[in-house]
Amino acid sequence: MIARRHLLALGAAGLAAPALAQGGFPDRPVRLVVAFPPGGPTDVVARILAERMGRDLGQTIVVENRGGANGNIAAEAVAKAEPDGYTVLYNTSSIVISRALYKRLSYDLLRDLAPVSLTAASPLALVVNPAAPPRTAREFIDWVKANPGKLSYSSGGVGNISHLVTFLVMRHIGGDAVHVPYRGTAAALTDTAAGNVQFTADTVVTALPMIQEGRVRAIAVSSAERTPLLPDVPAMGEVGLTPPGFDLGAWQGILAPARTPPAAIARLNAAVAAALADPEVRARLAAQGAKPTGGSPADYAATIQSEIGLWTKVVADSGATAE
Repeated sequence: MIARRHLLALGAAGLAAPALAQGGFPDRPVRLVVAFPPGGPTDVVARILAERMGRDLGQTIVVENRGGANGNIAAEAVAKAEPDGYTVLYNTSSIVISRALYKRLSYDLLRDLAPVSLTAASPLALVVNPAAPPRTAREFIDWVKANPGKLSYSSGGVGNISHLVTFLVMRHIGGDAVHVPYRGTAAALTDTAAGNVQFTADTVVTALPMIQEGRVRAIAVSSAERTPLLPDVPAMGEVGLTPPGFDLGAWQGILAPARTPPAAIARLNAAVAAALADPEVRARLAAQGAKPTGGSPADYAATIQSEIGLWTKVVADSGATAE
């Protein structure tokens, strides 16, 4: 019953809207606050969508990058923004992980933000240093189990999805490896290529250039099915690294401040849908390793509720905490 109340509250977060005229929304530019630095995979996807959504809305969507604190700086800024539809958040699954990871946050995901739409999802690739022995998932499992406590894996930080997905793999196969957190996945991936750690997980699009150059070797991807960008690399669930059907990646979406008028949320949602239906946009997203998702605000609310349950348990099991 509690979960149901939360879900209903989240899905209807915009119903108690301020008395603002919404007939011409939007009649000025919309600010899309991206929770990560410019140039990264999340930023690239956000800008692809912002460009196409702007054409549908008849207004420019201005992308503003506010990275830091696992996306919490941007989330706090949008949660406190005027709830008029003109300031929205481009977020990733980190917003749900943060809810479990941080003991104190200055905003509440369920109370202070309203779902607009899911946008895309990107699987992670488990990669090893090319000098490491394993070339297949079976060899990887045997290698890890033969070297308990002797191997190390990097991540983009404690509680980062790159950490938690690898933690889930280790738990499933009964592996014991040392976690080495970095400040961002770029350094984690670079040190894997250099051999300072033996393996890591990162989004497919980020790892792809190093995979293609032979600087790291891909073992498996975290989606339920293989990705077209790496058609010869199996899904984790099909090769015993995780349970069958395992499908975890870095999903993305758009949130608005709570109490944003439902008409504004509906208009923004329609613009996302139009963008994701555009063949050119889909092709550009595919080149980034991003799979279009979309759906209604209620669909996104349900996803958030489900992901809260998932990541709260995973974070607790991993022992990860952050301040």
